[in-house]
Order: sequence, then structure tokens, then C-alpha cells
Amino acid sequence: MSGECIGFYKSKRYKAIIAYDGTDYYGWQEQLDRPTVVGVLQQTFKKVFKRDVKLFAASRTDAGVHAFGQVATFVIDFDIEPEILLKAWNSKLPVAISIRSLSEVLFTFNPHHSIVEKTYQYAIVRERPLPSDARFVWYYPRNFDDKKLQDCLRLFVGEHDFRSFCSSDYTGNTVRRVCSISLEQVETRYCITFKAPGFLRYMIRRIVGASLYVASHRGFSLDNLKKILDARNPEHTLESAPACGLTLVDIAYRN
Repeated sequence: MSGECIGFYKSKRYKAIIAYDGTDYYGWQEQLDRPTVVGVLQQTFKKVFKRDVKLFAASRTDAGVHAFGQVATFVIDFDIEPEILLKAWNSKLPVAISIRSLSEVLFTFNPHHSIVEKTYQYAIVRERPLPSDARFVWYYPRNFDDKKLQDCLRLFVGEHDFRSFCSSDYTGNTVRRVCSISLEQVETRYCITFKAPGFLRYMIRRIVGASLYVASHRGFSLDNLKKILDARNPEHTLESAPACGLTLVDIAYRN
């Protein structure tokens, strides 16, 4: 024998940029008895290529949350051109999920590591939305003070303990650094953009809900909101914004 390895193919790791409408899914993370984004991606891969695959994402978006720039990695052990892989996989995915791009990466690349910044956007409308928009915005018909809303959001920029604005059952470190929060208004639509290396579960939705509540009620002030932040107690009664308005826009990594 010559010692050659016949038919050997070296495994490759790929990075995928994925967009999805999360309305009909119970979040990204795989669940046994409920449809999830990663579950559909993996099941579709097996149908197309007759092989199992495991995807690992940078953000575990919750039920109803959308994405335009989710980052996930996976490994394959068969030979196929990336363009063909992408086209064949996308062709069998439901319309609510689309793989925007695939690129080969080193095996040392981990989607959770070396993150510089995650960008999320929350969309709010003050008038009843069109059916094409309704799945991606929070319809908030109450009047609110625009400047007061900006002041409330500004309160959360910088490094803070966000224990009051995350999942009530979370027991880990709740200190996070928010790089920026910007508010942009186009006619009746408000877009709030959050940038940070990482966020706690429900953190953005609780900040948006609480800020809008304060901005739409004269009996609540910025000082009241600051006291809730400083109290580090998630059991306050200010509302949380629904998942439908939240989209993971982009994840930036160090080169």
C-alpha cells in the first residue's frame, strides 16, 4: 500500500450570518417540543444534505425576537462549494429564515469570544401599523414626551448594575457596559438603537418598556427611574416591552 488516505476530507468550520422573523418561533435555542430558529436550520440541513449539523450562535434571542445579523458557526466534514451549500440550504428553509452569507473561519473562532459590540434595535409606532409592519414593531398608542424618553434612555448609557432590568431568575453578574443608546424618529416610527459588548436577558425590553412608561406618565420622573436602577431589584412594576419590536441587527468582532 502507498500509505495514501483515499477519500479523506478535512473538516471545515463556517460562519453564517442569519436573518429571521422570530414571530412564530420560541427563540433561537433548541427545544424538544417547540419550533425554534436553530431547530429549523438544523432539521433543514439534514433534509438537504442527509447529515446532522450543530449550530452555535453568538446570541440566544428570545421567543418572538427577530434578527438581521445573527452570527452562528458550524462544522461540516464533506466537500461542497460554499455557494452551493448556501443556495441549497436556503432553498428549503421557510421564508421566515434566511442565511445571508457563509464564510470559512479558523477552528479557533468562537462566536461568543472577541465580540466588540452587539447592535440591537427596538421599533415603536404611535399609529396602528400596516399588516406588513405589525410583526416587527410595538404599537404604542399612548402619548409620550419625546425629550423625557431620550433622557430616560440616556440614564442607562455607561457601566451599571442592571439587576433591576433583567430576568428575575438570573443569578450571575449583572454589571454591563452600554456604549450608546440612540433614538431616531421618522414620522410616527421611533427606532431605539442599543450598542454594547453584551446584554442580559430581557434587558433591552425592560429598559424600553420602563422608559416609555415614565415618558408617558406625568406622575413618574427620571429620578423615580434612577431609583429603580439603583435599587437592583427586578420586581418593580414598570412594564416590559414586547418581543415583537426587537431585532438583533449586527455583531462586530475584533479582527
